[in-house]
Amino acid sequence: MTKRRQAASYGDEGFSLFLRRAFARHMGHSAEDWEKPVIGICNTKSEVNRCHTHFDRIVEAIKRGVLMAGGIPLEFPTISLGESFTSPTTMLYRNLAAMDTEEMIRAQPLDGVVLIGGCDKMTPAQLMGAASANIPSIMITGGPMNNGEYEGQTLGACSDCRYFWQEYRSGTVDEEELEEINKALAPTAGHCMVMGSASTMAAASEALGMMLPGGAAIPAADNRKLEEAQSAGKQIVKLVHEQLLPSYIMTEKAFENAVRMLMAIGGSTNAVIHLVAIAGRLGIELPLERFDEIGRETPFIANLRPAGKYQMQEFYYAGGARAVMKELESYFYTDQLTVTGESHVDNLKDVTLSSHYRHVIKPADAPLHEGEGIAFLRGSLAPNGAVIKPKAASEHLLVHEGRAVVFESVKDMQNKVEDPDLDVEPDDILVLKNTGPVGAPGMPEAGMLPIPAKLLKRGVRDMVRISDCRMSGTAFGTVVLHVAPESAVGGPLDLVENGDFIRLDVPARKLDLLVDDQELENRKKERQKSTCSSIRGYEKLYREHVLQADKGCDFDFLVAESLQSENNRLR
Repeated sequence: MTKRRQAASYGDEGFSLFLRRAFARHMGHSAEDWEKPVIGICNTKSEVNRCHTHFDRIVEAIKRGVLMAGGIPLEFPTISLGESFTSPTTMLYRNLAAMDTEEMIRAQPLDGVVLIGGCDKMTPAQLMGAASANIPSIMITGGPMNNGEYEGQTLGACSDCRYFWQEYRSGTVDEEELEEINKALAPTAGHCMVMGSASTMAAASEALGMMLPGGAAIPAADNRKLEEAQSAGKQIVKLVHEQLLPSYIMTEKAFENAVRMLMAIGGSTNAVIHLVAIAGRLGIELPLERFDEIGRETPFIANLRPAGKYQMQEFYYAGGARAVMKELESYFYTDQLTVTGESHVDNLKDVTLSSHYRHVIKPADAPLHEGEGIAFLRGSLAPNGAVIKPKAASEHLLVHEGRAVVFESVKDMQNKVEDPDLDVEPDDILVLKNTGPVGAPGMPEAGMLPIPAKLLKRGVRDMVRISDCRMSGTAFGTVVLHVAPESAVGGPLDLVENGDFIRLDVPARKLDLLVDDQELENRKKERQKSTCSSIRGYEKLYREHVLQADKGCDFDFLVAESLQSENNRLR
């Protein structure tokens, strides 16, 4: 038995083990069973998290695999976060879910753990927890939904949720048609079926080495998802015997593999925050500049929405994440270890790319785009960085100078955006404040600011939009996100006023507020720092300890000690 399983709980180690055996017997286990590897199955099934409602069969398949390999499976619950039903935003609770995962792994007598994620924040939260707990672990996700369809058009949640809602606001879709579309948007179990945050983090996990090859894209409704789950159950027992820990797999080069996957598939900007946070748990720094370097040199080859044409169902048929790695094999550190116990080289040696799906995964020498799946900006408006997805933006707006139309909060925006008298023109730049990690709190996915109603009716469908919050990976438009430092902690975004001019230059990686320094100093002196003295509980903990977006939005006391002093210096 491992040291973890021998740990005393009652001040008497022998008595503690005696008591455990007695209380475990009702499950039918004999004393000899506890000499086998005990495998925890971190089950995040929840009926409030619709993306995880189908996990029972996955858990049963994992259990079969564990038993086949000679282990003892023990299922346990942790927090489950679903985007659609969690208020104010799941990002507020990602760190809480990570803490729950870590502490339950640490506290319970487990030799290894299978993590079951799916919806956007669950995969990164579980990987953060597993990185800190550092016992043998495997990641599996519930898989994406099947495609939706409406009158011959393929639908994808939630890119089409946003598209058709915008058309409804503009008057081109009526309420009756909108309801019919609504019925077809999310037709099966599983997470969003476009390359949003959930699909991105699954693909990144596979490139990171923490998921069995081929697992990231298997649809939730496909029988091969259960085959993967059973294989994960078998493999975790092997990892326990070999003592292959997450810290051996999630190395600096492994994180660069995950970043390269993110760029090759045109994945969600949310993955930037999550990968920085996971790496931080292991003392690995992932600066935004490194993301940008990798993005510039990595061919963008996955033709997937919202930046392309197809969805996860077609991506799976085309070979998924491992087909991307095979096509770009020379770009990845393929010598890195994975949960198979072997390197990516070994995992990829028998992978072939089907000629029938080259429209989905493009050849490296004829990519969808040359690079720049995500671009990283700095400048007087974002000293510590901001992000944009150039291929989901309007090309004519990538270099743009315009007048700021400022919303002080989400509520302020909601009150004004439908106003026919709002002073706004198509060339203006919409600016949203106080929606960052501290200000909101929790950095909600409000970054795809709605086009003002008066402009929608004139046919405007995109504008430059800037904020310190996030947007869903399923969203689109010329949207600048994650501005750091955020407005609520005194970042330059807080000083922007209506009528100021802002210049965006994506090719030059610049985002500047065109106001002279003396005027900004005067504004800064006039600002009164807001306080939230009435907050309590978890929200108080969150506001006081969350790091900024460029540092992954983890809590300062949860990152590895080697990064804590540097983060404290920069706070």
